[in-house]
Amino acid sequence: MALQITDSNYEEEVLKSPVPVLLDFWATWCGPCKMISPIIDQVATEMASVAKVAKVDVDQAAELARRFNVRNVPTLVFIKNGEEVDRVVGATSKDNILNKLRNACA
Repeated sequence: MALQITDSNYEEEVLKSPVPVLLDFWATWCGPCKMISPIIDQVATEMASVAKVAKVDVDQAAELARRFNVRNVPTLVFIKNGEEVDRVVGATSKDNILNKLRNACA
């Protein structure tokens, strides 16, 4: 299961993370977000030993959504050493998510 990121735990869980982080910016009212949610959870399980997968509810963490300039959901942001290294806007395949996360781990 993916970790829930909020404005209050972002620094500890993401910026200080020793491993790459995938942030899934989503919303409860977003159809494509609901569609990829099980995929995000699968990726979280499969990559647990080498990366952190986390979800950010844009309605609950509006400041984070603004900080990352998230205009559409879902938006997947790949972070390594506290810096954004890649991004996908819109629903995408599990293979694409895994490939981008593996690249972030490299």
